[in-house]
Amino acid sequence: MEKLMEQMNAEMVRAFTACGYDGTYARVTTSNRPDLCEFQCNGALAAAKQYKKSPLVIAQEIVAELSDNKIFAQAEAVKPGFLNLTVRSDYLADYLCRMMEAEDFGNEKAANPRTIIIDYGGPNIAKPLHVGHLRSAVIGESIKRMGRYAGHQVIGDVHMGDWGLQMGLIIVELKERQPQLPYFDESYDGEYPKEAPFTILELEEIYPTASARSKEDEPYKERAMQATYELQQGRRGYRALLAHILDVSVADLKQNYENLDVSFELWLGESDAQPYVPAMVQKMKEDGFAYMSDGALVVDVKEDTDTKEIPPCMILKSDGASLYNTTDLATLVQREENYHPDEIIYVVDKRQELHFIQVFRCAYKTGLVEADTALKFLGFGTMNGADGRPFKTRDGGVMRLSVLLSDINEKMYQKIAENNNMSAEEARETAKIVALSAVKYGDLSNQASKDYIFDIERFTSFEGNTGPYLLYTIVRMKSILKKYAESGGSAQGCLILPAQTDSEKALMLEVSRFNGMIASAFEELAPHKVCAYLYDLANAFNHFYHETKILAQDDQKRQAGSIRLLELCRGIMETCIEVLGFTAPERM
Repeated sequence: MEKLMEQMNAEMVRAFTACGYDGTYARVTTSNRPDLCEFQCNGALAAAKQYKKSPLVIAQEIVAELSDNKIFAQAEAVKPGFLNLTVRSDYLADYLCRMMEAEDFGNEKAANPRTIIIDYGGPNIAKPLHVGHLRSAVIGESIKRMGRYAGHQVIGDVHMGDWGLQMGLIIVELKERQPQLPYFDESYDGEYPKEAPFTILELEEIYPTASARSKEDEPYKERAMQATYELQQGRRGYRALLAHILDVSVADLKQNYENLDVSFELWLGESDAQPYVPAMVQKMKEDGFAYMSDGALVVDVKEDTDTKEIPPCMILKSDGASLYNTTDLATLVQREENYHPDEIIYVVDKRQELHFIQVFRCAYKTGLVEADTALKFLGFGTMNGADGRPFKTRDGGVMRLSVLLSDINEKMYQKIAENNNMSAEEARETAKIVALSAVKYGDLSNQASKDYIFDIERFTSFEGNTGPYLLYTIVRMKSILKKYAESGGSAQGCLILPAQTDSEKALMLEVSRFNGMIASAFEELAPHKVCAYLYDLANAFNHFYHETKILAQDDQKRQAGSIRLLELCRGIMETCIEVLGFTAPERM
């Protein structure tokens, strides 16, 4: 279904060309002065120079050409040459009726669907998820859902960190505690136990203990580095331990991500890319891209246009061990072989930008990916506390994500329980739904690349630009629709009628923006645009609601039209929150 803005642009192009002007000047935009008009076109100002005419004269000619058209109720030429535009109410109502009847509200699916892999989450094995993992998970999940709504095949890969020094640290610490385990006996050739020699709680204690000791005990750290090297070289017992670590950790991670309503199609880690490393390295050498520098194998990735120094991309360390560069490049080989993606999006802390510049350039230069495969880096800022520093617990530690969610669930439960209009069980379930909206919307409403303050008091408020406010608005819509149905009303087959009030038309205009908004939000990888639209739509509805007694209207046809508008508005809001990764309860 053609977007309303596209239809307005087409009508304006017709008017410009009919008057002898280039149609490229006919771009319509939302008015930056809504007190004066709904839309505007500044093309006459730009065209004046080429055609050596007064911009006001050009604008007046366009107005005359638009005197009898089906879209604009009013077109006005304003000094020095602005075109102020107002949409016909009957045309707008008809457009919304067609949205109502169309699949996905008329949202056009991609004509040429792309296969897109989104690399997000990025947890390290054997460590609990903490608040620093929130942004990657929430932003990545939203972009995945946006891409699917646009009609693309989108695959989410958690890409776990399971191949670095932390593995060696766990191995040496476990060996000190349980040296009798067969994994440490190099002569052992039997079957290893099927059960892991540790629980997730024990594993989460083992790693920080080992990490702290390695900072003070140099021989211990050297043993951990050696264990890491032997693991990467394929030592059988260590690989079996890695399998146990993965099994125990992944089960716990899945539970934690499920609490965030985040899911992945691929549960792969750096270790899964290791089989691709030898052939990849050999090819880089044979093709003349990789060379030795200070004992390490590197590939030059600097370009003549660089304004700052871009160091070579290191492929292997001097001892032959892999790095993040190595596993990220090998993962690209793996993805190309298994999925042939058109696009790969990395949702990672923006402080990793240099790393991904090196990896992307190396991948293109060495032919690991085709030139037309889009590699995109979406770097996000930090989630900070009230002091402007990365979010911490009261004692200065890094807060577990499960603790943060539990705290917000409890805060939301207390607020909902105060209303005393539902059972404790229902209040608990409702609190979880609303709390998730608070967390996700609080994050996603900020532009991804920017740091933001995680303010629990503000995010859990039922007023202002918050997730709970949006859900409360949806619940209000559901309540009206339920009361209408219980009174015997039915709007099935009825039309949305032309607006009678300014607030009604403002709501209809916001609804009409949906398709254009959702398309541009995905193309720009910008969930915050969906949030901004949702907030504007909720405000427009609430303004209309307070001015219009929907259920008390005497004119049944007009009432049915309002109900249809309400149904469309609710459907679009629920679609938007689904894309953002949360849902609305039946009541609050």
